[in-house]
Amino acid sequence: MKNGGKKENHPESPIISEGQELAEVKAIREKLSEMHSDIKKVMECTSRLRFEAALESSRQEYSNALLSHLFEDIDTGLERNMVKKCPEKQNCTSAFTALLQQNAALIKKNKVDDTLISNSREKLDELKCGAPYSKCEKCFSEVSSLLVKQVNLMRSMRIYADNQEQKPDISALKTGVVMSDILEPVSNHQRLEILRAVAFETKSFSAFSELTGLRGGNLLFHLQKLTDSGLILQQHERGDYMITEKGFKILQGLNEIYSSLQDSPLQNSVESSLQKRKEKSDLTF
Repeated sequence: MKNGGKKENHPESPIISEGQELAEVKAIREKLSEMHSDIKKVMECTSRLRFEAALESSRQEYSNALLSHLFEDIDTGLERNMVKKCPEKQNCTSAFTALLQQNAALIKKNKVDDTLISNSREKLDELKCGAPYSKCEKCFSEVSSLLVKQVNLMRSMRIYADNQEQKPDISALKTGVVMSDILEPVSNHQRLEILRAVAFETKSFSAFSELTGLRGGNLLFHLQKLTDSGLILQQHERGDYMITEKGFKILQGLNEIYSSLQDSPLQNSVESSLQKRKEKSDLTF
């Protein structure tokens, strides 16, 4: 009986121990999953910050190179085209150089307010009012020409627009380029969803698959389309995908167009008309 009793008591101990081990393993897995999720978020944030830092660094290098070119242009232009023999040449050269360099430095800004350009023009007019000689007109003509060149450069960089400027010439729009580089890449629903998904964080191939419902080659086709168009890029082979500056600008532009149309009276009128037609059609049916 004693031996029989011992045999009945032994099986209970392993069952309890196995249950405890399973619970511990489950808890460890959950903790590892949480840690993996936290690490992934940190990596995604770091990747985005690195990308933005790289873009800002490139922009700064480009601006510095342009600024250096403008400073050389100022020195060359003033030296070559100002009146050679004039008792005020040294003083005027210093004043003109300071004015033009201060205006040229505006290209380092993301957006140049029209007030800043107006201030430069007003300072030039003030200097011109105090000009003592008739031959000063030649020097001021050169300074004015250099100032216009700087302003035109800011316009071409799209960081400055005159408040009194005329509407842009739509005839200059290159429709073929717009279609191939902008409209065609985002004209597909899945591609637009992909672009929106990476607006502020990186995404993996499997994440896109879950988002779009596409698999294998079908999904790869759309990712390749966006990559070839320069809207997204892959961090490294088999790595996550992230949006480019071009892709973000296009997405931002689409969002602005969509928002403006929602508030448009014409849009509201069209939607109301379509709704009435639908209701009339339903009644007729």
